[in-house]
Amino acid sequence: MQKIILDCDPGHDDAIALMLAHGSPDIELVAVTTVGGNAVLEKTTRNALGIMTMAGITDVPVAAGCVRPLIGEGEDADVHGVSGLDGVDLPEPAMELDPRHGVDLIIDTIMEAEPKTISLVPTGPLTNIAMAIRKEPRIIDRVKEVVLMGGGMHVGNWSAVAEFNIKIDPEAAHIVFDAPWEVTMIGLDVTHLALATDEVAAKIEALDTPLGQFVLDLFAFFRQAYHDEQGFDFPPVHDPVAVARIIDPSIVGTVRAPISVEIRGEHTQGMTVTELRPAHIPPDCHTQAAVSLDADRFWDLVVDAIDRLGQEQSSSTQVN
Repeated sequence: MQKIILDCDPGHDDAIALMLAHGSPDIELVAVTTVGGNAVLEKTTRNALGIMTMAGITDVPVAAGCVRPLIGEGEDADVHGVSGLDGVDLPEPAMELDPRHGVDLIIDTIMEAEPKTISLVPTGPLTNIAMAIRKEPRIIDRVKEVVLMGGGMHVGNWSAVAEFNIKIDPEAAHIVFDAPWEVTMIGLDVTHLALATDEVAAKIEALDTPLGQFVLDLFAFFRQAYHDEQGFDFPPVHDPVAVARIIDPSIVGTVRAPISVEIRGEHTQGMTVTELRPAHIPPDCHTQAAVSLDADRFWDLVVDAIDRLGQEQSSSTQVN
């Protein structure tokens, strides 16, 4: 079973990532940390607690992390609405926040575990991860791998060439990509293939559970927002693709390539510059980029996780 820390900024697609991480029998979600990104930290943290309560994820420590990027003020992602999770009503949290700062929860969890047993899965700006490296560099050698949602080889969404998570805190992204650990970039090149189509919605509707309806409500708002903001017929559900890569690496095809984050360009800040020329890829290259997605198998994992969580809730209700 793969152990992960999910560092997130919920966010509609982060909600699905949380459900996939806890609902998959192949993942042990050992900690959740939040960061300012899709909305301000107060909102992303409240959203994380509400999502986890809705999905019955009440036995995992949750800690709030960094309020703002390393440099600059940060921005919100309008596509998620004013609350960062518009379109659904969240329950009151069933758990308290861990008193530690999110960066300290990341460090403590990694340092207390056996080396190479925990993977980091950041699905928001990389501020918490960069700060953890700076505060405790020994985590670099102890983390199994970093599989992050962000960036892209050929496409941007927060500028012509930069993806939101990287563009919001490019200095943090530079630190994370440059550190000597295994990094897999799950970028827009493949997450734009993870579309919540009518067929996907029908499979979730067929589950006939309150959690399934909650997901459908998420999709409904996200679909309209993505259509209005970016012209998509169906919304791409980015973040759970990173979790799926941990569960079954064969679902997401990758190429090994050096990846650099542009932090100085007037028009290219936040661009993830991916070196694909074979002669310029060193044998010890520690970064790779996602290039393909088996969307059907990906959605099978997601639907199965939502079903599993919904059935667990039903069983718990019957027992009580």
